[in-house]
Amino acid sequence: MRKPDLSVKIAGIALRNPVMTASGTFGYGEEFAEYLDLEKIGAIVTKGLSLRPRAGNPMPRILETPGGMLNAIGLQNVGIEAFLEKKVPFLRTIRTPVIVNFFGNTVEEYAALAERIDTIPEVAGVEINISCPNVRHGGIVFGTDPKAAWSVVRAVRDVTIKPIIVKLSPNVTDIVEMAQACAEADADALSLINTITGMAVDLKSRRPALANITGGLSGPAVKPIALRMVWQVARAVKLPVIGIGGITSGTDALEFILAGATAVQVGTANFMSPGASQRIAEEMEKWLRENGVADVKELIGTLRV
Repeated sequence: MRKPDLSVKIAGIALRNPVMTASGTFGYGEEFAEYLDLEKIGAIVTKGLSLRPRAGNPMPRILETPGGMLNAIGLQNVGIEAFLEKKVPFLRTIRTPVIVNFFGNTVEEYAALAERIDTIPEVAGVEINISCPNVRHGGIVFGTDPKAAWSVVRAVRDVTIKPIIVKLSPNVTDIVEMAQACAEADADALSLINTITGMAVDLKSRRPALANITGGLSGPAVKPIALRMVWQVARAVKLPVIGIGGITSGTDALEFILAGATAVQVGTANFMSPGASQRIAEEMEKWLRENGVADVKELIGTLRV
């Protein structure tokens, strides 16, 4: 058969294939350029940006676990000014859509940052990380309160014409309620899941293994949870969904597509193999060809239940 069509669209952004990189696992793209062809993946999602640079949490802040890893990096990043000066020039040289992940601790910070990013022509869209505490309202995490999530998405929508993707936290009672709140606030797409809060203990020292005590669990261990949440959200809202969680192979990615995802993000696998995202896209294409599927879009949401 002819070469399968892997192209998809997320909120109007055309991707050559459904494989995106997950924020925080791929730097700003340039760091991985020697390990894979950046024009053989669907999109690059940058490390999360804030208004000002952040040093992140103290060491140790990353730990391998059975079936994955814990991280408590603390959203270390260069800040918007350095991103414009030092990172955008490289991104200008590639023909792969760039999605900027960003965050804040107040609604006003989210809006201010979104307004700055809106002026960068090299950025195809934004991904809002709502897994941050609202410092103005007792530290409640934006991503666990539907009203707070709505307020952030609405504020960002008011200042940008770029497509808005909202990255949902799994650390909630009802992921569908959060998805619906973001949809009502005029988000264009949803990505899920972010990491699951966990911890590890050092028995010898009788202390937490991470300096921050808790961290975010990711990798193959969270894949069943991520699949379940993607399936639930894809059935409940009409927005395109991007699946994230433990994707290490083309078949993993295609399982998320069947569950209702239009695209996927590869995260922890980038630490195990820097070229994982390109390999996964190639494995998806091989599976489609071997199984007589002409277009990956034929598989979206076709899980038989």
